[in-house]
Amino acid sequence: MTLTLYNTLTRRQEPFETVEPGKVKMYYCGVTVYDYCHLGHARACIVWDVVRRYLQFIGYEVRYIQNFTDIDDKILNRSRQEHSSMEAVADRFIKAYFEDMARLGIKEADEYPRATHTMNGIQRLIHELENKGFAYPADGDVYYAVRQFAEYGKLSGRKLEDMQAGKSDRVNIEDPEYQKKKDPFDFALWKAARPGEPAWESPWGAGRPGWHIECSAMVRDRLGDTIDIHAGGADLIFPHHENEIAQSEAVTGKPLARYWLHNGMVKVDGEKMSKSLGNFTTIRDLLDRGVDPMAVRLFVLTAQYRTPIDFTDEAIAAATNGWHTIKEGLLFGYQYGKKLGWDLGTGNIPIPSTQYPVPNPYIERFQEFVNNDFNFPGGLTVLFELAKELRREGHILVHEGKTETSPEELQRQWQTIVTLAGVLGLEAEIEAETDKSNGLSDVEIEAKIQQRQEARKAKNFAESDRIRDELQAEGITLIDSRDGTRWHRN
Repeated sequence: MTLTLYNTLTRRQEPFETVEPGKVKMYYCGVTVYDYCHLGHARACIVWDVVRRYLQFIGYEVRYIQNFTDIDDKILNRSRQEHSSMEAVADRFIKAYFEDMARLGIKEADEYPRATHTMNGIQRLIHELENKGFAYPADGDVYYAVRQFAEYGKLSGRKLEDMQAGKSDRVNIEDPEYQKKKDPFDFALWKAARPGEPAWESPWGAGRPGWHIECSAMVRDRLGDTIDIHAGGADLIFPHHENEIAQSEAVTGKPLARYWLHNGMVKVDGEKMSKSLGNFTTIRDLLDRGVDPMAVRLFVLTAQYRTPIDFTDEAIAAATNGWHTIKEGLLFGYQYGKKLGWDLGTGNIPIPSTQYPVPNPYIERFQEFVNNDFNFPGGLTVLFELAKELRREGHILVHEGKTETSPEELQRQWQTIVTLAGVLGLEAEIEAETDKSNGLSDVEIEAKIQQRQEARKAKNFAESDRIRDELQAEGITLIDSRDGTRWHRN
């Protein structure tokens, strides 16, 4: 089962082969820290978090770098509005970022470089571009000469001549920046200082770097000339990632990344998310409304990572129901392990081992799915299958005092679902979910179900519905079938 990935650069799915055997160097273009993270950030961070987890699961040593853009016009504008500083704004929203990601269960990257901490590397890269004829100074600015890089456009598939045809009516020839450029397509590597803005000394005068050069420098400083995976949102393909390639490869003569991976965008009720439309939702607003963070993860993972997803109340409700099903499977061992006679060791139910017997058909099918360009929706079908089987066996154990499947096989299935859920970052809060001391006991639930059955026999359907609603309010769902009534805790 070979892992294959869709490479934006080549526009085809390819076997995954790393620069150094057994090791992965991965860079994700992170957030510009001028506001709280929104649903689009949630999707990207969850997707690349799970990609990293999966690569580690199948045996790779992964070095994962995610940057913060802490120099940007949006940050400066916010600092002016708040009568603050760019650094204070960036620090505040970096702190908020870590708070939001912790709630979503995102593992921290190995390193979080910031543009302001990479100034030497940025200036060194600009200097090399200038020496090689790919950059030129202009009144304190420095620009990249796009036409000097023959392969410009290879990532996005755009051609300069096609872009030129539609650009003439959008260019303001009175713009001072336009007048400095030798060519309209050239872009800024360094911007001369403006009054009231933070600035750093450089060979070209005081100023600050352009956005694109920051990532090129941070990749090179932290991971080297060529990395294995460069990831980000599809909105970054052009111009950001295209310009990164032009900058980095013009200097090194080597591919910047072997694989370019891009996640799809998030819509809200079918529309692009934006503050002007009033559908802009931050991660903390969503979670503060009571949406389970694991339901958010599940919502993201039920869609193929490269496709757009539509955030709706119905979609979140479906993801919440799906999470309840998987959560039952994850809690199975903690709820029923003692009854099944599992080895308790020191008296506690053992933490599931990540070492699983070979062959394990569930693990194998999970990998078959996910090895096909990170098909996490396919992998989830294996978790749902395990969760439903464990739920069924749990109900049988409660009602009949024994299970149809052997305790040894059930323990293997439970350890498997916990292991695979961990790969996807899906974790149940054991103590909070298994502490039912303040709720109805199993005996009390069975008694109420018996009362309901008697009411139905007497055709007192109002009483039957009242008991069902009462149990539902206690977090108990009833499932009627020809074989009787089954129940489970939500």
